[in-house]
Amino acid sequence: MTNLDLSVVIPLFNEQESLSELSQWIIKVCEENNISFEIYFIDDGSTDDSWNSIESLAKNDSRIKGISFRRNYGKSAALNTGFSKSKGAVVITMDADLQDNPNEIPELMQMITNDGYDIVSGWKRERRDPISKTVPTKIYNGVTRLVSGIKLHDMNCGLKAYKLEVVKNIEVYGEMHRYIPIIAHWSGFKKIGEKVVVHRERKYGKTKFGLERFVFGFLDLFSITFMGKFGKRPMHLFGSLGTLLFIIAFLFLTWVGIDKLFFHKGAKLIADRTEFFIAIVAMILGVQMFLAGFIGEMIARSSPKSNFYHIKASTSN
Repeated sequence: MTNLDLSVVIPLFNEQESLSELSQWIIKVCEENNISFEIYFIDDGSTDDSWNSIESLAKNDSRIKGISFRRNYGKSAALNTGFSKSKGAVVITMDADLQDNPNEIPELMQMITNDGYDIVSGWKRERRDPISKTVPTKIYNGVTRLVSGIKLHDMNCGLKAYKLEVVKNIEVYGEMHRYIPIIAHWSGFKKIGEKVVVHRERKYGKTKFGLERFVFGFLDLFSITFMGKFGKRPMHLFGSLGTLLFIIAFLFLTWVGIDKLFFHKGAKLIADRTEFFIAIVAMILGVQMFLAGFIGEMIARSSPKSNFYHIKASTSN
């Protein structure tokens, strides 16, 4: 059992100006609410003096801890590392730019500890961002809700709260930090809620936002959806597609044959008809789908995690 109430995980890249103010604010909120805590600053290869600031803060307060990457690996790697180190019963993530409000911490913790949520995601209903960022964000969240079935208004909000059990049973990699609620949902954590949170204007530095993240984001969404549904049974997807293509090929060939034998005996050769080539292409694609399914099954079964399942509880005599 952990003796800590809270772990705060803060990934950052070139945010040296805000770190002192942010840490003091978190400490103030936690002490006022009698919350035992630790703060993990994960420096994702910053090129400014962020790491020196973290070292100074950690030297003055043992509850502040830091990890520095040799280069920029991305937010997912930073969060995954912070999750692996966390010991608090509740884990809260937030961005380091002071746009997330530490005053939200007590209520987020209550929703986890008292209301029984596995994950609580922040919802920046009133955003302090330019329209070039807010409009793509609304489109992105709409598509994500449609594809995943998880009804969160702001999937990408950095301010989230988790049960410790959640972060210890998921792995975040690539650019999958945007979809942690989906990853957790596929791992069996079903009670996912959200809370309207204050979104503050950026006080220091500049945004790391780029429109290219929406392109990558949609690709990641379909990737994580595929892995969640078919990661352990790829033949179900590829075999179904292959079967569908074989049926299409069979129907076209049957039609061409019947038409040639009974209706247009003196017409052009079967091999000269468009339907014949459609059938051949469908058959070839069907074979490829089956082969992809078989190869996927072989890879899945040979994986060291092929029989890894998320266990909720167990008893033994």
